[in-house]
Amino acid sequence: MSQSTYGLQHIKKELQHLSSAQVADLCIRLARYKKENKELLAYLLFEAHDEQAFLEKAKEESKALFTQLPLHAYHAAKALRKIIKLANKYSKFSGSKTVELELLIYFCDQYLEHADRRTAYKPLRTIFIRQVQKMAAVLQKLPEDLQSDYQDEFNSLLTAADQQLSWFNKNNF
Repeated sequence: MSQSTYGLQHIKKELQHLSSAQVADLCIRLARYKKENKELLAYLLFEAHDEQAFLEKAKEESKALFTQLPLHAYHAAKALRKIIKLANKYSKFSGSKTVELELLIYFCDQYLEHADRRTAYKPLRTIFIRQVQKMAAVLQKLPEDLQSDYQDEFNSLLTAADQQLSWFNKNNF
């Protein structure tokens, strides 16, 4: 016998019939099973009200990881993927496209500052290029007033990458 999975609408309707104490018990029980559930619940309870402080905390954590970036290209690529995974988790928690864009811009700035620019290791190059592509896609999803604000940062990042990375061509973006 398999466990049936209900949709979010059905779960939402059922939760509305429960008391607040029962909902709190369910949240605690859910947080016990996965670390990410616990982290999301902690974000929603303690950090969601101050998005800027949350963003600064995420930047500090990723900067600490960037300063420990290994010199060997293979290990550096693994460390960069770990940083991307962390940034994706934080942007998923916030659910805000501006936070996601800020984290992407910060990642690319830190990449230009800390990563080996002369490497011929293709995965290192691909990591940066994919993040720039993702940044361009997120930028298109923002409202026009925010797009113009972030477009300048995006263009200056592309210019800096074009100057610092011999294998990068900003005209492709």
